[in-house]
Amino acid sequence: MQNNRNYFIAIALSVVIVLAWQVFYMNPRIEAQRQAQEAQLAQQQAQAEQQATSPAATVDGSLPAGGVATAEATREAAVANTPRIAIETQDLAGSINLTGARFDDLKLKAYRETVDPTSPIVTLFNPAETRDAYFAELGFIAGENAGSVPGPNTVWTAPEGAKLTETTPVTLTYTNEAGLTFTRTIAVDEHYMFTVEDKIVNNGTASASLAPYGRVTRYTKPSTPSIFVLHEGFLGVLGAEGSLVEYDYTDIEEAAVTNAKATGGWLGITDKYWAASLIPQQTLPYESRFSHFTDGQPRFQADFKNDAVSIPAGQSTSVKTLVFAGAKQVPVIDSYQESLGIPKFDLMIDWGWFYFITKPMFHLMDYFFHLVGNFGVAILLTTIVVKLIFFPLANKQYASMANMKRVQPKMEELKEKYKDDRMGLQQAMMQLYKDEKINPVAGCWPVLLQIPVFFALYKVIYVTIEMRHAPFFGWIQDLSAPDPTSLFNLFGLLPFTPPLFLMIGVWPLIMGVTMWLQMRMNPTPPDPTQAMLFNWMPVIFTFMLGTFPAGLVIYWAWNNTLSILQQALIMKRHGVEIELFKNIGNMFRRKPAQTK
Repeated sequence: MQNNRNYFIAIALSVVIVLAWQVFYMNPRIEAQRQAQEAQLAQQQAQAEQQATSPAATVDGSLPAGGVATAEATREAAVANTPRIAIETQDLAGSINLTGARFDDLKLKAYRETVDPTSPIVTLFNPAETRDAYFAELGFIAGENAGSVPGPNTVWTAPEGAKLTETTPVTLTYTNEAGLTFTRTIAVDEHYMFTVEDKIVNNGTASASLAPYGRVTRYTKPSTPSIFVLHEGFLGVLGAEGSLVEYDYTDIEEAAVTNAKATGGWLGITDKYWAASLIPQQTLPYESRFSHFTDGQPRFQADFKNDAVSIPAGQSTSVKTLVFAGAKQVPVIDSYQESLGIPKFDLMIDWGWFYFITKPMFHLMDYFFHLVGNFGVAILLTTIVVKLIFFPLANKQYASMANMKRVQPKMEELKEKYKDDRMGLQQAMMQLYKDEKINPVAGCWPVLLQIPVFFALYKVIYVTIEMRHAPFFGWIQDLSAPDPTSLFNLFGLLPFTPPLFLMIGVWPLIMGVTMWLQMRMNPTPPDPTQAMLFNWMPVIFTFMLGTFPAGLVIYWAWNNTLSILQQALIMKRHGVEIELFKNIGNMFRRKPAQTK
């Protein structure tokens, strides 16, 4: 039939496009990511064996974009060579550099670099003296009669033995030559939010003005290349009613972006799972920008500057800034948005275009996870819920397919009757559909409507940190990574690692088999081209999904299995014979030779 032919052609084109994207775009990036991770681990091991040989570099933060000396020190040396206050909380370990009161030494205690439980914990911030520097800093820009205000090179004074914990804030002080005393109180919660409150007292004889600033600076891009479904780089919501703005690193390398003045909101730099952001005091206007500097040490920077404030002699003022530095845990990010009044802070997690589907789907999976304690099982339960939601549409789809199968003999009669009259055949077919109350395209709509759901699930598994290193059962120890087994080395029995495109693991094979069985529920199309596509599609999808996250492949295999059961039930209810085993047998039955 013409409708079936067009439908199969559309599927074929879609498969070709997706396969080309996977082979020429995704696979090279995944391979580059693997090589980058290996290189990074090797570099870290080499650095750990080196001794510190260079003095600390300095950062001139006049607004905060001055030159930076070449970074050469090891991380251990950079931390040891500067006065610091220790940070020790439930989720964080590290220290604050008293030079600049800079957050430049931060590790995330709940996360490891690999699935190996003995691997190092994830490092987020590194000092400015290192090659992979990444830090956050708050300071002031001097105005009239302000003197030397705190900046990158200011050495703050801290109480002896001070330590920052969830229950013990720390207080830093600095007094300059103009009689201004700066008192900075730093607090942190049990997760990743720092509260920095600065009080400035003017003990001088003249009115002084200064402007607070904040910046997040990093020297290098992430070592793992990003893909189009994920944003990494600069982002923010600039203004209480603002929309999310996003810029890739390459965008900012080409041209810096200076944003319009705003009041409220936040800005920063994000990776796939981690982020660092500044939340200016929500009642004060500020200017912001995203920049890439090449003066001295190349670096990326997101910064803001509040309007200057005037402090009369004998008076004081204060300003409060929040600094987020940590893992993008969904409940934690949502709680900050609600409790601290940070507008659209949840958009720090890249939920994608289908936000209204993606985020509810995550919460559903997270709910099941807390019930069963396994995200893989949560995916299976979520699939059942999705199938129940689409049950009425799927019923129509399979009922339409069953009705089409039921009238197949009548259709064959019409083809024979109008074999030389194509227009007459189409008109007769349409009349047959009308008499039998069949919509020939009804089966397409459920498939189209489920595409956003499938993409939303892909986003949840790929983007959310809750899926990172989340195990299923057996050999699947990370649902966000591809199945690590491969048919082509007999699932590890042979001592070599196949190329990436041959990493066809157990779950992709299960998915391919279930897809093949689902397609065998209906007779093979009579058209040879359609039949060839019908036979090869499961093989193509098996190779294509081999490098997809295991959680997504498990979802697809389970969804296929449920679809087979649902289709069999509906066909039985409509009195249509289930020809699964018959169709499979026909594939292997030798066709009789045609005689001339």
